[in-house]
Amino acid sequence: YLLGQVEERYMLNLNDVMAQYVGREGDLSQAERDLEELRDKIKKIGEVNLTAIQEYEELSTRYEFLTKQQQDLLNAMDSLRKVIDRINRICHRRFRDTFEAVNERFKKVFPVLFGGGEAQLILVENPEQPSGEPGVEIMARPPGKKLQSVTLLSGGEKALTAVSLIFSIFLFKPSPF
Repeated sequence: YLLGQVEERYMLNLNDVMAQYVGREGDLSQAERDLEELRDKIKKIGEVNLTAIQEYEELSTRYEFLTKQQQDLLNAMDSLRKVIDRINRICHRRFRDTFEAVNERFKKVFPVLFGGGEAQLILVENPEQPSGEPGVEIMARPPGKKLQSVTLLSGGEKALTAVSLIFSIFLFKPSPF
């Protein structure tokens, strides 16, 4: 029975191996402690996972796929940032060009409507706005008054200043209507 068990479990023929160990000296109690320690280690290792290789290959394939996806996303984010920067530069340049053109027309239209005076548009940087977009301040000096912000003008002067600004914009870019 023991010969059959050893051969089945360890794939060894006990008669062939016996010659190596006959007459060997050693401490039987130490050998039993070592045996018990090895059995504990085997128990801690647990059962052999026969599908571990297949699971590893599946996880490895999934990892490679996700890594490629991550790289694609990073590349897309980088290209989007470049496009956004380019669009921001173009918009900023076009805004400045349009602002200057409208300001020049505003300087000409305002005195015509008021019968004198002067006006101008000023870009105002707003540190409270995180996007860094400037605001526009309208400075006007109707005839006989000092140069001041449009908010300090009377109601009629504000309206006429607004109309001159609208005419300036339409002179720059006429409406399709």
